[in-house]
Amino acid sequence: MVFPQKHSATGTTIFTVMSALATQHNAINLSQGFPDFHIDEELSKALGDAARNGFNQYAPMPGLPILRQEITKSFKTRYNVDIDADTEVTITPGATYAIYTAFTAILSAGDEVIVLEPAYDSYIPNIEMNGARVVPISLSAPDFHVDWEKVKQAITAHTKAIIINTPHNPTGAVWSKKDWDDLAVIVRDTDIFILSDEVYEQLVFDGLKHYSVLQHPELRQRSFALYSFGKVYNNTGWKIGYCIAPPAMTQAFRRIHQFLSFTVNTPAQYALAHILAHGAAEPVHAVMERKRDHFLSLIKDTPFTIYGPARGSYFQVAGYERISNMPDMEFAQWLTKEYGVATIPISAFYSNKKDDKLIRFCFAKKEETLNEAVDRLKKLA
Repeated sequence: MVFPQKHSATGTTIFTVMSALATQHNAINLSQGFPDFHIDEELSKALGDAARNGFNQYAPMPGLPILRQEITKSFKTRYNVDIDADTEVTITPGATYAIYTAFTAILSAGDEVIVLEPAYDSYIPNIEMNGARVVPISLSAPDFHVDWEKVKQAITAHTKAIIINTPHNPTGAVWSKKDWDDLAVIVRDTDIFILSDEVYEQLVFDGLKHYSVLQHPELRQRSFALYSFGKVYNNTGWKIGYCIAPPAMTQAFRRIHQFLSFTVNTPAQYALAHILAHGAAEPVHAVMERKRDHFLSLIKDTPFTIYGPARGSYFQVAGYERISNMPDMEFAQWLTKEYGVATIPISAFYSNKKDDKLIRFCFAKKEETLNEAVDRLKKLA
């Protein structure tokens, strides 16, 4: 039997590879982006209550009305934007699924999509599986800002979409309002769609504010805004996200969604509606900023180079030029095997495997996990 090659990626993802290597060598896993601490007790209780109270059957295809309504209230409070819960919000089994569904709703064979790299590793396979061509543009290291002239030059008559990500995985960079304004100028008078991956929107540090595409009146009309509850409530294994888009785009999104998953975990939706209405014990940005600061206070006693603290997300990028001149993939594997700490090489986030000798640490971990990991890394000195 012959299986069609739907995308250019080969083998398993770098996250699977590094996590397996961490297990094999009993290494501390700072590679994959998931917390290793308990979720909010009220959220955990709400999930159990929902199951015990009989909320265990199919939810409506767009998601539970109560959850979609709580999402719109939250966005009104935090961003002062008005969103229609019925016609603009769709609950999905994770944000990665929402990204794929949005691409499938708009792409045809021969279309082009601009991807800013380094980029989350699902983007390119999602585009290619829909018969479209990827147009990669590298962000400018080490601060990973956008060169807007390069973006402008990359647009052709075939450009169907641009996907962006802020706060950024893997680098922790955060877009300013000016970035959105520059993007608006470039796509003005075109039919280009925007996919705005904002899964880390509540993990922004140092007093900065996340600026959502939904706050930009011009861009909002052409954008799918994509979110993850897993990043807000430290429950990545629940795999629940959502898409916010104008009504016509939401209709196109749901035409695909209804034949993929159709619906999403019902008791978890009730639990999330409850926590949105009543609030978590502590905002996630405060929790993660403390963890970032703790990690940075530890890592300074190692030979790694920190070019700037992450402004958002779970992740801190570090250079290892004072340790080795190995390619970053080789270095990450060596670090896992010899020093017992697993990381992700940044080249894995580039289609051409561009190697700037940088690796990514995930600091969304318990304090004792970070302490033990850096104690091992200090031996590099």
